[in-house]
Amino acid sequence: MQYLVILCDGMGDHPYSGFDNMTPMEAADKVNMNQIALSSRIGMVKTIPDSISPPGSDPANMSVMGYDPLVFYTGRSPIEAASMGVPMTDTDVAMRCNVVTLSTEQNYADRTMIDYSSGEISTEEASELIKAVDNALGTDIMHFHAGVSYRHCLLWKDGSTDFTCTPPHDITGKPIASYLPGGTYGAGILELMEASTKVLENHPINLARKAAGKNPANSIWLWGQGSKPVLPSFQSKYGLRGAVISAVDLIKGLGVLTNMDVIEVDGATGNKDTNFEGKGQAVINCFNNGYDFVYAHIEAPDECGHHGDAEGKKYSIEMIDKHILGPALEYAHQGHDLRILIVPDHATPLDIRTHNHEPVPYLIWDSCNPVHGFSFNEAEAQKKGDYVAPGCTLMDIFLRG
Repeated sequence: MQYLVILCDGMGDHPYSGFDNMTPMEAADKVNMNQIALSSRIGMVKTIPDSISPPGSDPANMSVMGYDPLVFYTGRSPIEAASMGVPMTDTDVAMRCNVVTLSTEQNYADRTMIDYSSGEISTEEASELIKAVDNALGTDIMHFHAGVSYRHCLLWKDGSTDFTCTPPHDITGKPIASYLPGGTYGAGILELMEASTKVLENHPINLARKAAGKNPANSIWLWGQGSKPVLPSFQSKYGLRGAVISAVDLIKGLGVLTNMDVIEVDGATGNKDTNFEGKGQAVINCFNNGYDFVYAHIEAPDECGHHGDAEGKKYSIEMIDKHILGPALEYAHQGHDLRILIVPDHATPLDIRTHNHEPVPYLIWDSCNPVHGFSFNEAEAQKKGDYVAPGCTLMDIFLRG
């Protein structure tokens, strides 16, 4: 038996007026999901404990992978640092460093969060900006490391996590005054953020972006701090050779930390323009190359949820259904024993444009053991399905029955 997790990041949602009060899952033309749902186990799973806040993709994906975030979670950025190859000691602290678009009031605290992703800035542009920030603000104990698109890392040698920060995607369109860093070291973190504006505002890349009508990356925003995590390998835990397919450092980092192989896909962007077809082919390649378990993560529904892009979210679900689930089912129909789990890590509802703690729907299909199922969406799963909590137990259910 081989096992495939299709992790549809942020796919869960609420009824949306633009879809006649259907959710994107209900409105999407997801032919393959609808077909296998009729012979699948369907229910709801509580992926993020209520005590972990904010409800991010980091504890949620850790949970879906079978690792209890109440035991193993130490913060978001250390997971991303593992993917980026940034070495950490037990006393180091990593912070996520977004490059964001703020409004331009003279007083930093009076500004508004315009865009947490600086218009989905390209990796090439952002890397140059982070290099400039590190040259200006980096020290012997603090260094900035470039990641993918707007997602970067600040490593603080022998640092502290005694400060509070807010994820920028939680405050889109809001004044930042109430969300600035606090706690013992909050003033120093805020000082870095304010100082970055002097480096970035008139950088040639941002001048060119403004001239082209694009959002400039005119500030860094620090959050997601944490210390180095230690997780047992997936193979030692489950006895399976695993691979991770994703465009984002967070999921790649979980792959690194659990000793799964990270598979790169050309054109994988983490948004609705990602290479869906390439990811689907990568899944089949993994199975043909002897992997027992593949964790295929697709970020696009989440990004569309954050941007309030309803059509983009619906489209992303349809592309996952066609280009990732479709080839997997064809592989199974060729005589391969395959079990598939389809699940969001969390909901990113269009009406709030951020994550929440709500349970999310899941589907388990087994090519060798069809069961009586029903429609795969939030309402039907909640009404008719079973309930799994804590979420870290879903992997045992999926793998062991």
